[in-house]
Amino acid sequence: MSTKKQERARARRRYDKRQAALGRRMDLDQRTARLIAIVGTVVVVLAVLALLGSKYAATPTPAAQTSPSLTAAGCQQPPKPLGTTAKLTLPSKATAEGKTFTGDIDTNCGTITVELYGTKAPQAVASFIQLATSGYWVDSPCHRLTADPTLKVLQCGDPTGTGSGTPGYGFGVENAPKDGVYPTGTLAMARTSDAAKGNGGQFFIVYGNSTLPDKNGYTIFGKVTAGLDIVDKVAAVGVAAGGDSPTDGAPAAPISILRVAVTEKKA
Repeated sequence: MSTKKQERARARRRYDKRQAALGRRMDLDQRTARLIAIVGTVVVVLAVLALLGSKYAATPTPAAQTSPSLTAAGCQQPPKPLGTTAKLTLPSKATAEGKTFTGDIDTNCGTITVELYGTKAPQAVASFIQLATSGYWVDSPCHRLTADPTLKVLQCGDPTGTGSGTPGYGFGVENAPKDGVYPTGTLAMARTSDAAKGNGGQFFIVYGNSTLPDKNGYTIFGKVTAGLDIVDKVAAVGVAAGGDSPTDGAPAAPISILRVAVTEKKA
């Protein structure tokens, strides 16, 4: 066999060998992709079953947390969010009218205790009670922190962590300050631009005197009575890098609601 024929033969063998190796890699990749898809489906099914099983539980058990190591804020690592919304019905404001309640918002950074104004914002408080007792906020991240000189709030209440999750209903503004001033410790409803029914499950905690100049305002339905230092600690770390603004975005030190309990305050 001539030298050229030998070289062509060797080149052909090398090519065939590379093609065979490529084929084996493609087969492996396809098997891996199928396995990932199967595992992903199983995880989704298990998550749905777990959610359905806990839908009506008054005191739901939070999902297992991830690594117990501390964040920069001195908090435990937050659990993975359930990532779901709900289709609930707006409760009657009569549930809260003329009453005052206390609420314990347990987070991965500690407990924030609040007083709820059923006398001033009965619809917002009735909604808060329903979402707390139904387990709507279990393992839900506080997705937004603002650190502007005139706006210092931590926004929570969306189980999806995207800022777009709702409980399936909306309601209008109550007890909004005419001057647009929200003092430190204020508990208020976050809403869409629709003042008539833009309130849902999201709320914000004011950790520094803030001004929100909006003609319709935002519902003040309570105040923080203990644990505001937790919000201060998270805010001190600042906003996570990579967002749209260095003063408005996800908190760099993650904080999540684990569960919420509400008790009527007796006279």
